[in-house]
Amino acid sequence: MQRTRTTLWLAGLALLCAPPGFANNEAVNDNDTPFELEPVVTTTTGQARLLSREPASVSRLEQDEIERVAHTHPSELLFRVPGSWITRNSGQEHLTAIRSPVLSGPGACGAFQFLEDGIPIRAAGFCNVNALFEINMEQAAGLEVVRGPANALYGSNALHGTINVFSRTPEQSPRQQGFLEAGPDDYYRTGLSGSDGERWRVSALLTEDGGWRDDSGVSQQKINARHHGALAGGELQWLFSGSWLDQDTAGYLQGRDAYRDNPRENQNPEAYRKAEAQRLAARWDRVLPSGNHLSITPYFRRQEMEFLQHFLPGQPLEENGQISLGLINRWRGTIGGGELTLGADLEFTEAWLSQYQDGEVEGDNDFLRETRPPGGHYDYAVDARQFALYGQHEQPLSERLALEGGLRIESIEYDYRTLLPPGNLREDGEPCGMGGCLYTRPEDRRDRFTTTTANLGLTLAVSEWHSLFGRLAQGYRAPQATELYRLQSGQTVADLEPEELDSVEIGSRGRLGEGRYELVAYYMEKDNFIYRDAEGFNISNGATRHRGLELDLSHPLGDQWSIALNASHARHTWAFDRRDGSPIRRGDEVDQAPRTLGSARLLWSPSPGRQLELGADYVGSHYLEAANEHRYHGHTIFALRGRQQLTGPWWLHARLRNLTDRPYAERADHAFGNYRYFPGRGRSLFLMLEYRP
Repeated sequence: MQRTRTTLWLAGLALLCAPPGFANNEAVNDNDTPFELEPVVTTTTGQARLLSREPASVSRLEQDEIERVAHTHPSELLFRVPGSWITRNSGQEHLTAIRSPVLSGPGACGAFQFLEDGIPIRAAGFCNVNALFEINMEQAAGLEVVRGPANALYGSNALHGTINVFSRTPEQSPRQQGFLEAGPDDYYRTGLSGSDGERWRVSALLTEDGGWRDDSGVSQQKINARHHGALAGGELQWLFSGSWLDQDTAGYLQGRDAYRDNPRENQNPEAYRKAEAQRLAARWDRVLPSGNHLSITPYFRRQEMEFLQHFLPGQPLEENGQISLGLINRWRGTIGGGELTLGADLEFTEAWLSQYQDGEVEGDNDFLRETRPPGGHYDYAVDARQFALYGQHEQPLSERLALEGGLRIESIEYDYRTLLPPGNLREDGEPCGMGGCLYTRPEDRRDRFTTTTANLGLTLAVSEWHSLFGRLAQGYRAPQATELYRLQSGQTVADLEPEELDSVEIGSRGRLGEGRYELVAYYMEKDNFIYRDAEGFNISNGATRHRGLELDLSHPLGDQWSIALNASHARHTWAFDRRDGSPIRRGDEVDQAPRTLGSARLLWSPSPGRQLELGADYVGSHYLEAANEHRYHGHTIFALRGRQQLTGPWWLHARLRNLTDRPYAERADHAFGNYRYFPGRGRSLFLMLEYRP
C-alpha cells in the first residue's frame, strides 16, 4: 500500500514537470464529432470537457432527466448513477453509498464530497450525513457524480465519491417556470424559477408533506439565486443558496420483517429534526492578456441543526452549527501543448456542538440511569483551518493518447475547547457511579493532519467511436470533529489517522450505433478505517477492500423508443480481523453492501409534447451486520412516469411510484439483537401541473 502511494506521488510530480507533448489537446481529432460522447463534464477540470477525454468515471444527469424524475427524495434520482445508492431513512434523511457500503456513524459521511457549483457545501471536518437535503437538487440544471477518489482539485472527503450539483444560470431554458404538485398523505409542492435571460435567475421550492408514516410530516423550503455581471475586465457571478427543514422523524421499525406488517407505524413520535443552511459565493473569472485564465471565488456559509436522538437511551438533544469563510484560487494556462491548473484553497471555520439530556433515562435499568445522567453531555467549540496547494496537468502525448496527473498537499488543523468540565463526569463535575459516565469530554487540544495525494490518468482513442481510459488515484478524509472530541467512557484521547484510499480503474466508453456505453472495472484499498470498538473507543486501525464492475448503457429503439440501464457488481470486504464486540473476519463482506445494484428505464416519446417512462430500481441481497449472520433479501421497485402537454405552455405530469405495491425496506440492519428497518412506501401517485412558456 505504501509503495503504491509513493509511486503515485512521484508519477504525479513527474507529470507536472513533463516536457511538451506532441500535439495540442484540441488536435486529438480534427473532426471532433466521433468523440462528442455526451454529456460534457466539468467537475474534474472546472471547465467543459468531452467525456471521451476524461480519465475518471464521471456520470452526468441533465436538467431534462431531473425534471422527468421529479424526485421527492434524492434516492429516486441517484439510482441512475452506476454504483450509487442513496438510502432513504425518514423524511429527507438519507445515507450515501458510492463504490462503497452504505456508510453510517458520526464521521462516515466524510467519505463523500458534496459540492454546489463546484464549491463544498460544508467544511471538511464537519460533514452532515444528510448533506443532500441542504441542496436544491429538484431545480438543478444538472449534476455530476465522480465515482471513486476525485483529482487534485478536491481534497479531504473526496474519497469514495463526489456529487456536484449545478444551479440554473440566467440564460438556461426555460426562462420562466412554475408548477403545483399534489400527492397522497397531504403532500404538496410548488416551485418557481424566473430569469431575465442574461443577468439574474431565482429558483424557489416549497414542500409540505404530511408524511406517509405516523407523525412524520416534513416542511421544507429551498432557494437559489444567481446574478451575472462584469468586474475589472472579468465575469463576476454571485451565487446564493438556502434551505430550511422542519420534520417530524419516524424511527426504525423493529422485529424480523416488520416493514411488511405495519409500515406506517412510528415507534418514536416524539422525534424531530430542524436544520437550515445558507451559502453565498462570488466567482470572478478573467481571461488574462496572456490567454491564461484566472478564477477567484470567496465564499461564506452557515449551518445550524437540532435533532432529538431518539435512538439513544435518555433521548438527548443535539444542537450543532458552523460558520465558514473560504477562498478558492485557480490559474489555468496552456504549457507545452498541455493544460495546467494550479490552485490554492484557504478556509476558516467556527463550529460548535452540544448534547443535552432532559431528565433521567426511563425504565428500571439502574446502569443506564447512572451512566447516562441528565444535563449536558458535550458542549464544545472547534476552530478549524484548512489550506491546500495543488496542480493538475493534462498533456497530450500523440493525436490519440493523453496523460493527466496531479498533486495536492493539504493541511487541516482543529483547535478544540470544551465548555463543560473535561473528563468522564456529569455536567456539574461530579463522577457517575457504576464505573463512570458513558460520555467523556477531552481536555482542550489541537490536532493537525497534513496529507499529500496524487492521481495519474490515461485516455486512448482506439477508434473513431471508442476510447479507453485508466487511472490511479489516491483519496483521503481527515477525522471528523465528532470522531475526535465526542468520546465515551475510558477514552480520553482519540489518536486517529486520516483514512486513506488507493484506487485503480480501467474502462472503455464510446458509441454503439446511435447509443452510448461505459464499462469500468475498479479496485480500491482503504487503510486507517475509523470505527468504534467494543469498548466504545474511536480507533483507526481498520481496513477494507473494494472491487467491482460498472456498466452504463443507453440506446434508442427506433424513432420513439429508447432504453437506458446501469448496473454494478461489487464486493466490499473487510481487510482486517477484530475479535471483540461484533467480530470482523478478514475476507467477510462489509455490512450494508449489496453485491448488485441497478436501474433500467424504457422511454416512449411519440411526440415532443408526450413522454412515458417505465423504470425499475434494483437492490441486491446484503448482510446487515459485520458478523455476516443476518441478511436482507433485496428488492426491485417499479415506477411509471409520464408527462403530456395540455395546451400552450401548460403540462401535466404523473408519477406512480412502487407500481406493484411491493413491501420492502429502504434500509435494513441488525443491531442490539434485533432486526431494524426503514420501511418503503407503498404504491403512491403524484400529479403535477406545470407552466412552461
